[in-house]
Amino acid sequence: MKAILTHPGSAHKDDLLACCLLVARYEIPVWRREPGDDDLADPEVVVVDVGGEHEPERSNFDHHQFPRDHEPICALSLVLKDLGLYEDARSFCEWLEPAEWFDTRGPFQTAEWLGVDRTVMNKLNSPIDITLLRRFAQKTELNPGDPIWEMMKMIGEDLIMFLHTLRERIDYVAKHAEMHEIAGGGEPIRVLLMPRTESMPDDPSSGLARYAGTLAEKIDGLIYPDRRGEGYGLSRHEDSPLLDFTRISEEPDVHFAHARGFIAKTSATALERLKELVSLAKV
Repeated sequence: MKAILTHPGSAHKDDLLACCLLVARYEIPVWRREPGDDDLADPEVVVVDVGGEHEPERSNFDHHQFPRDHEPICALSLVLKDLGLYEDARSFCEWLEPAEWFDTRGPFQTAEWLGVDRTVMNKLNSPIDITLLRRFAQKTELNPGDPIWEMMKMIGEDLIMFLHTLRERIDYVAKHAEMHEIAGGGEPIRVLLMPRTESMPDDPSSGLARYAGTLAEKIDGLIYPDRRGEGYGLSRHEDSPLLDFTRISEEPDVHFAHARGFIAKTSATALERLKELVSLAKV
């Protein structure tokens, strides 16, 4: 690949993030100008969010030519699809669908779709968004070594790494996680346990919560290896009202219980003891 080409003038989140992914993937310059016919015909020039074509075989990724009633999809979506990351991004990146709506429907329809007042949209901006977009828009060309290009590369790398590692963790959890139902007075508690294994990836707890959200059964709690010790972490899933871990704060093998009751840490490793601690935390 020779270069990434996107439109000049004002920049938006979708074209900036699409270029970030491509910079991380190919480590090539970014040109900000209108494409010519030669650019659109050259598969070694990735044309993004401009040009009126979605032709992945020629590296052209524009969405503006789609019909008015087309599903919300932007240049970032098209690049994610080409990289084979779109389905995971829609599953794991809650910000992606609103970004698609914002770019294709504008702030008023997006606010209506989200069920919030229009003024909320501005409240979600930060100096990070404003500065990166403004500085990117000021450029006509970005090359390796330029601070904005280097920042774009880091953003793209982190997003790709996040999607790859979370998918690996979820697949690992799906293979090893155990469902346990803990009886007692009132409604039983369902907990998802991630046992400690030799091949365990770093921080499997992030994949555990995501996996729990895909199950048909309602999950109240999670049990997972503690990253800081040999024991386990205990936490509520989706803030279940059935568990309050302050109730086990005085147990001898519990060394931490958050004052809000949503998480605790224990040195216990035996399954029966872990289940007992969850039972004791039941409200």
